[in-house]
Order: sequence, then structure tokens, then C-alpha cells
Amino acid sequence: MSASRGRIWTGVIRVAPYDRDHTVAIRAAISVGVPLLVLWATGRLDLSIYASFGAFASLYGRTDPIGDRVRMQAAAGAVLVAAMLIGTATSVGHLAAPWAIIVVSAVASVVTLLAYSAQWHPPGALFIVFAAGATASVPADATRLVDVVAVGLAAVVFSILVTLGYEMVSARSVPRLARTKNRIAVGAVASEMAVTVAAATLLGGIAGLLLLDSHWYWAMVGAVAAVSGPHVKARIIRGLQRLIGTGLGVLVAAGILALNVPPLGVILIAVALQAAAELFVGRNYALAMVFITPLALLMVQLAAPTTVGVLLSDRLWETLVGIVAGTAVAVASALLRRRSQSGR
Repeated sequence: MSASRGRIWTGVIRVAPYDRDHTVAIRAAISVGVPLLVLWATGRLDLSIYASFGAFASLYGRTDPIGDRVRMQAAAGAVLVAAMLIGTATSVGHLAAPWAIIVVSAVASVVTLLAYSAQWHPPGALFIVFAAGATASVPADATRLVDVVAVGLAAVVFSILVTLGYEMVSARSVPRLARTKNRIAVGAVASEMAVTVAAATLLGGIAGLLLLDSHWYWAMVGAVAAVSGPHVKARIIRGLQRLIGTGLGVLVAAGILALNVPPLGVILIAVALQAAAELFVGRNYALAMVFITPLALLMVQLAAPTTVGVLLSDRLWETLVGIVAGTAVAVASALLRRRSQSGR
């Protein structure tokens, strides 16, 4: 048992070697920063959350050949916009929080299957859960649906153009968009992943709603993170990394928010945080979360300002609730799998 615990903690603190992560960091910073600057210049920072989620398309396919990367970003971008539309529609329809949680859980399950079949990197539905849950929690009217499509799609298209432009500058030629990845069949493994994600996000969201009420979608995001990974040990490591990184990131966010930085300064800080997150996300998830957490909080605060103390405490406790729920589901899933295999 002690050896197993040692391996888990080794996995938590291990930092992988540098692997040209600055290229992804530069692309992500440009993809996030330019749309936010445009919205700031036009006085529409209330739409910043839709631009930010659309720009998340730039994070897909970081190590894939350019043809696969562009296709992956286009597909993931379309799904991100669809998730924002679904989340916004639940807000427009004044759907009660428990029903919104069920909707987001269903989206997470379906996207888990899609991501597996299309071999997305990063895998899973974490960004999609964040997009659907956050937009479901922001008050909106019907005109916001048009804003989601216009701003979200514009951010996705811009991210793809940044990817292509960066490739052209680096290779000094027009890239050939050859396909090397094909869809893979959805079998028992993917189906089990989809059920596990649905159960974890549903449990995390409901627990977060009952215990803390607001920002329940952060518990759902934490639950998704805790069930990510090929086996239960990897999932426990992922959950611990997210919890530790979130705790440190909340402290960083508290320092930034205490400065009362003007909106332009917030945008510039967010761009720097996005770049720093991409420098570490492939090397150590806990370190990346130190930057991702204040980035997420600044995004939410730009779009829907709230009391800073509530924002920080909700982020920390909702994440804890989600990770506990996700880890419980991950362990239960592993035990059920072993029992099923031993009974054959």
C-alpha cells in the first residue's frame, strides 16, 4: 500500500521534459488575446466569455501534424460553440439548475464518445463541460444566442487562422493539410468512459449545487478531471493535481483581483496566464492549474462580475466537491470492472 501511495505522489509532482511547448503557448496567447482586445475596444467585454471559449479551439492537436490539427480544431471549435448554445439556451429558458446539470452531463457523455472516436488531444470533454456549464450559469436573453454564434465562431475561425499562419511562418511554405488520423470505432472501453463521465459530472454537479449552490459547474469540471486517465491510478493523480493546483491558483487569483486592475490590464494578464498554462499543461497538470485557475476566474469576472470572496471560495470548494465525486466514481468504476472480469 505504501509503495502504491509513493507512486501516486511521484506522479503528482513529476514534471515531464520540455517539448517545444512555447509554440502552443504563443498560438494560444494570440488566439485568446486578440478577440478579447477587439471586444474591449468595442466596449463589449460582456461577450468575452464566448470569445474565450471559442479560442479554446486553439488548444487542440498541439502535437499533431498540421492537417489533423486544423481538422481537430475545427471540430472541437464547432462542438464548443454548440455547447455554448446549449448552455445559453438553458439560461434563456430559465431551466432550473438540477435540469441544467442533467443537460450538461448528457453533453459531457456524448462528447466523450466523440472525442474518443476522433482521437482528440486533449481527450475528453473538460473544456466542453466548462463551456456549457458556465454559459448556463450566466443570465441571458434570446439575443445572446446570436452573440454566441457570432463571437464564438469568429474566435474559432481566428484560432484556426493563427494555427495556419504560425505553421506557414515556421515552415516558410503553405502547409499541406494531409489527413493521418481516422476515426476509430466506439467499443466497450469508450462506452464505459462515457457512462463514467456522465455519472461523475451528474454526481459532482448535484453535490456542488446542494452544498454550495452557485458555480455548480466548477464541481462538474472537477469531476471530469478526476475521471480522466487510462486507469484509476492516473485518475487519482489527475484529481490530486487539479486540487493542489487550484488551491495555489486561487491564491494567485486573490492577489490579482485585489489589485483592481482595469479591464485592459485584466486581458493582458489573462493572455500571460494562458501562455504560462500551455507551457506546463503537458508537463505537470498541477503547475498548469496554478495559471489556469486565475485565468478561469478572470474570464468569469469579466463576463459576469460578482463578489470576489464568493468567487474565490466557490472555486476552491466546488473543485474539491467535484474531485471527491469524480474520484469516487472512478474507483467504483474500476472495482466494477475488476469484478466483471473476474466473473468471466
